[in-house]
Amino acid sequence: MREIVDLYAVGLKDFMDTLPEKVWSLGARILFAIVFFLIGVQLIKLIRKIINKSMKKANAEVGVMQFIDSFVKAALYVVLIFMIAASFGVDAASIVALLGSAGVAIGLAVQGSLSNLAGGVLILLLKPFKVGDYIMESTTGKEGIVSEIQIFYTKLLTVDNKVIVLPNGNLANNTITNVTSCKCRRMDLVVGISYASDLKRAKKVLQEVIDKDEKALKDKEKLVFVDELASSSVNLGVRCWFDNDDFWEGKWRITENCKYALDAAGIAIPFQQIDVHVKEK
Repeated sequence: MREIVDLYAVGLKDFMDTLPEKVWSLGARILFAIVFFLIGVQLIKLIRKIINKSMKKANAEVGVMQFIDSFVKAALYVVLIFMIAASFGVDAASIVALLGSAGVAIGLAVQGSLSNLAGGVLILLLKPFKVGDYIMESTTGKEGIVSEIQIFYTKLLTVDNKVIVLPNGNLANNTITNVTSCKCRRMDLVVGISYASDLKRAKKVLQEVIDKDEKALKDKEKLVFVDELASSSVNLGVRCWFDNDDFWEGKWRITENCKYALDAAGIAIPFQQIDVHVKEK
């Protein structure tokens, strides 16, 4: 028993004697890792900057630049972490073997992210939209201006200045309406007039409104037509075309001018009404 105690005491003494050296060694490694990480972060920023400048000189699309930048950033940070782990004596081959043995679980865990990554690649290759386009996503009903196309997600900026983040996988697999991909856009407006009003005069008045609008495209059709015989009104369709940048202001202006023009011509825009017939006994 005494021999065991003596061995324990000797071992403890050796441990205490070597403890300062081990602490200093571990501290030096940690300090080296921190310095290496900070230097690595700066190098990553420099590499990204060089790549972005090269893509700008090559006139690459903004979406492509954003996607590649986010991909390079993620890849370089993974390499940096592996290098720091190796400095602590962690065998990279052991890490790879461990990841390989857990491949099924990892694959199930990140399948959504991989789908988003693949979706981002498809978006850049097929180009259903680009940064600056106004799009509408069919499944969720979200819409806005594309502000960023990242490695996993695409950001939309709404008209009221909100940011919507959509997974690239959903955008690649669902129906997308690109409102601004074409140079111009058709405006359709429905104006109801009373059944007692002069239909021909009403059409002439509305036609003059769209003919006089300076922003309405001259080389595109400008039509006024009977769209529907509704329950309490004759609905006239008003149709013309605007450049994308002028569309909303043009639609609001045409709507307002139609009201003024019909009022000036004495043509009534009826309220919705229901005729009730009472049957006498």
